[in-house]
Amino acid sequence: MGRYAKQILELVNQSQEHMTAEQIFLELKKTENKVVQATVYNNLNFLYQENLIRKLSIAGSPDRYDKIQKHDHLICRKCGMLSDIMLEDLTRDLEKQLDGEILFYDLKVFYLCQQCRDKE
Repeated sequence: MGRYAKQILELVNQSQEHMTAEQIFLELKKTENKVVQATVYNNLNFLYQENLIRKLSIAGSPDRYDKIQKHDHLICRKCGMLSDIMLEDLTRDLEKQLDGEILFYDLKVFYLCQQCRDKE
């Protein structure tokens, strides 16, 4: 694994946010002034393919990247705010229903956050 990949993995794992590639690039640029966006995208793709990070795709917004630790996500349907939620692991129940092994799942729970509810 290259130097940039290690630094990007560390950024993703230490972040409390769900950073976009652009945010990761800007953060990395603070210490690595020669890094270019293509390098960040290539390394994010590598880390994702190696199952070292998660990619969160949500219609209408850029992909975001997250640590591999098992958790699910709450997404406000109105403002797009993204936050973590810890639910019981559904793997065993899903495997029973499918009668086979699943590799992983990505659960997204859509709702209206408190700020958006207050505005209505």
